[in-house]
Amino acid sequence: MARYVGPRCRQCRREGIKLYLKGERCYTIKCGVERRAYPPGDHGQMRRKMSNYGIQLREKQKLRKIYGLNELQFKNYFRRAERQKGVSGENFLRILERRLDNVVFRLGFCSSRSQARVFVRHGHVLVNGKKVDIPSFLVKAGEVVQVCEKSRQIPELLHAIEVSKGRRVPSWLELNIENMEGRIAGLPVREDIDAPINEQLIVEFYSK
Repeated sequence: MARYVGPRCRQCRREGIKLYLKGERCYTIKCGVERRAYPPGDHGQMRRKMSNYGIQLREKQKLRKIYGLNELQFKNYFRRAERQKGVSGENFLRILERRLDNVVFRLGFCSSRSQARVFVRHGHVLVNGKKVDIPSFLVKAGEVVQVCEKSRQIPELLHAIEVSKGRRVPSWLELNIENMEGRIAGLPVREDIDAPINEQLIVEFYSK
């Protein structure tokens, strides 16, 4: 399945909440959800009763859109989480949070995960001093993620850092903004993940 390249605000309106897909714009009155808080399309304002399956599907789609994954990637991550010890839903969220593009976003080096994905692909990020250009790379505790020396004056990077100053960095990450680097202090726990998601519904969806 190809990656979605249409209007981002349309995705947020479809799910009925802010998914923060457009970075800074999502925090302003220009946000599509703020302006039109109903699903897109001719029948968007009609009330519809959803089945249990529909509720589970929408929760799955919501999380998939937040992290910008296609269906195959998303499902593979879930199957991997199922094989791990512990609660499948929390394992799943933990894997998604450990993606390198998400870590770059969480550290405030980019204003959105989609921007972070491009930033990583263009070779602007180092992990333990080595260039990693794979957005799906999973970081481990103790590793250090930093911006390449030659990339530290990119206008988009400097703007994202300025905008994200008031944004909370998760407790499992340690940010050193002077050196433009972050250390993975540990693995994320459920309380660190602020996504408005009921992961149990996704577990039920894939358990059928």
